[in-house]
Amino acid sequence: MGNIGIENLLNGKGVKPTSNRILVMRELNKASHPVSLADLEVLLGFSMDKASIFRVLELFSEKNIVHVIEDGSRSLKYELCHSGTHHTISDQHVHFYCKRCKETYCFEDVSVPLVNIPDGFSPHAINYMIKGICPKCSK
Repeated sequence: MGNIGIENLLNGKGVKPTSNRILVMRELNKASHPVSLADLEVLLGFSMDKASIFRVLELFSEKNIVHVIEDGSRSLKYELCHSGTHHTISDQHVHFYCKRCKETYCFEDVSVPLVNIPDGFSPHAINYMIKGICPKCSK
């Protein structure tokens, strides 16, 4: 996705496409797996400070541009949301956290299983994380 595509996506979500937002969006789009704030800080080098990256990620989360994942590494991970304007629990997918290489993988074709919860509870998000060893590390 080029800058025009990024600008169109951000405008479509009601987010002004500033240079910082475009930089973060470009890195999230290039990522092959969910990335942390620290990962983005390294990827962006000296072009943005940590606080600015965090503010962009918070805005992207509020506007349903990214999913925020808690993978158990004590660091939130971020990935682009590929659904429409509003993501729902049924849009969410399963993730796998490798305890050896500390990488988080998306299983985009594996939906989060439905869980029956008691009446009166209204879920807004589900974090379905499988932990173990990835194929790369098990060799």
